[in-house]
Amino acid sequence: MISAISWVPKGVSKYVPEVAELPSKEEIEDIVKGDLFDRSGESEDEEEMDEDTEKGDEVSQAHAAANALNKDQDGQSSVVVQDISDGLRELDMDHYDEEDEGIEIFGKAVDLYYPSNDMDPYLKKDKEDDDDEAIEDMTIQPTDAVILCARNEDELNLLEVCIFEEADGDSNMYIHHDIILPAFPLSMAWLDCRPKSGEKGNFVAIGSMDPAIEVWDLDLIDEVQPLLVLGGVSTKKREKGKGKGKGKKFKKGSHRDSVLGLAWNKEVRNVIASASADNTVKIWDVVQEKCAVTLEHHTDKASYYLCAIYMLQVQTVAWSRHSPELLLSGSFDKSVALMDMKSSNESGRWSVDADVESIAWDPHNEHAFVVSLENGMVQCFDKRLASSNSTSASKTIFTLHAHEKAVSSVSFCPVAPNIKLWDISNNQPTCVASQNPKAGKIFSISFSQDNPFLLAIGGLKGKLQVWDTLSEQGIVNRFGMYNNRKLDPNPKSGP
Repeated sequence: MISAISWVPKGVSKYVPEVAELPSKEEIEDIVKGDLFDRSGESEDEEEMDEDTEKGDEVSQAHAAANALNKDQDGQSSVVVQDISDGLRELDMDHYDEEDEGIEIFGKAVDLYYPSNDMDPYLKKDKEDDDDEAIEDMTIQPTDAVILCARNEDELNLLEVCIFEEADGDSNMYIHHDIILPAFPLSMAWLDCRPKSGEKGNFVAIGSMDPAIEVWDLDLIDEVQPLLVLGGVSTKKREKGKGKGKGKKFKKGSHRDSVLGLAWNKEVRNVIASASADNTVKIWDVVQEKCAVTLEHHTDKASYYLCAIYMLQVQTVAWSRHSPELLLSGSFDKSVALMDMKSSNESGRWSVDADVESIAWDPHNEHAFVVSLENGMVQCFDKRLASSNSTSASKTIFTLHAHEKAVSSVSFCPVAPNIKLWDISNNQPTCVASQNPKAGKIFSISFSQDNPFLLAIGGLKGKLQVWDTLSEQGIVNRFGMYNNRKLDPNPKSGP
């Protein structure tokens, strides 16, 4: 299944991404000693003792069988059976698994590690053509659309970096490279701020079933470790005598449960907001690598979905382009709250009829936002008309029955106003186009910022799809005029 989708702005990816350095021999040995031989929780000696006992039993049984068969009915030795016994003695099964002196796993006598491919005798030396072809395959053109796709398949968690090419009306999509993730991914946010230095780059933050937030460098291929981990469980072992999961120690400022929402602040580039099932919202400084603010303004144990005045995807967060200090949050406590991060005070709250699935601010109206609900409804609110009583129904701009089941994701087209496959002109929602992508239950949708009529779709069946909404005549008739309009990267504040 595909749980989250995000577009990477065109031109920010390296033309030819670098290949991550292989771990050193010492790092490999540390991995082997620390993890490979202690997976079951038993000591290394205990595992060896069990193996020796089992091996000894097998050899003893083989000898006993050979001895029993080594006598014919007259008590005389049989030539064929004698050969079996002689073969066992020649194999010396009692010492079969013992290594020769000086040979170890990852040993010193046999070098299993080569610092570079050029030193490996098993690789072809004459490989210039292969190298040129490999470089061409790894090239990311400035005109290529890049889509990040978080998926789970056969218990394997992956982040796939996909290339979507358009040429002469034909499209082609393929996986450029992928990253193996340690836990089931739930949310993601692209960012250009390098941890520690703050320099610009190409990165993604991943939220998962774990309480940690991982930041990966998208311009590195074959990387096995994230560039930065915010929060998470401490590497120190649990206290003795504690049961499974008890005595767990978290890093300072960490979430205590799954990270369901993430958003990068495009104006204050070093800031990421995260939302968790532990009932908290946290503001992180990726340069200082620490949690700066923790908010606890929702009451029910909930899945949180946050956004500000821009677009939102399922289980994601976003900051306002007009007012970067504003943060909007929705919860399974059936409420939506607006936070002013300059003062960390709540400046508005709205009640809804069901659990909040996602929220999206209208990019063409700084005051309006829509909330999609578990009961299939989508409601639109004005941030200036907050309810004074959070338990009473809040005034809506409009309400539409969008689907028969939960509306998992909503996304606004960034250039054509009032389109979300619905035309909401004059606050009168009208369905303009619909499609069954045959992706199973849809978990994530997102319009591209560079090609604003391309809609990425991901769902239960795990196949990433891109829908060119301009292929629908209804979209062309109503919004074709916006086809060549580019989104202003530096919009002015105000309506």
